[in-house]
Amino acid sequence: MDKRDPNRAVGFLMTDITRLMRRDFARRAQPLDMTEGQWRVLARLSGNQGLSQAALAELMDVQPITLVRLIDRLEAAGLVERRPAPKDRRAFQLYLTPKAQPIIDRIWDFAHQTREEAMAGLSPAAREQLIDTLIRIKANLARNNAGDVAETPDAANG
Repeated sequence: MDKRDPNRAVGFLMTDITRLMRRDFARRAQPLDMTEGQWRVLARLSGNQGLSQAALAELMDVQPITLVRLIDRLEAAGLVERRPAPKDRRAFQLYLTPKAQPIIDRIWDFAHQTREEAMAGLSPAAREQLIDTLIRIKANLARNNAGDVAETPDAANG
């Protein structure tokens, strides 16, 4: 095996898979009339209610100012609310509103459809082994990058 073949390089493959899964998910999510950033915020918050804006920005690997703009739009749409952090008057914690739940449900449905299409032809055992392998790779890299925020699954990638 040629170690320089990008078609067989783990990093290139993961990047290509992520890009293709996001593209597929975005196609499915068009009826939501939301940007990728907006549905990523909702998906991340669905499992992390009460995060600070700074923690969510780090988790999503976006600049805080970018996240503030996304939160502003989601808050204006009645999908997210900022609540003062109890121990820091300057900070806010982020929560989904009840209005967001039907959208979150659709996001996870789209993610399931994308995942099923991506894993077509893989047995349940092969799927589990793939996920276990990816978790191991992630843990290895996280250990090498100590101090990074632990990630949770993205809707598009989950």
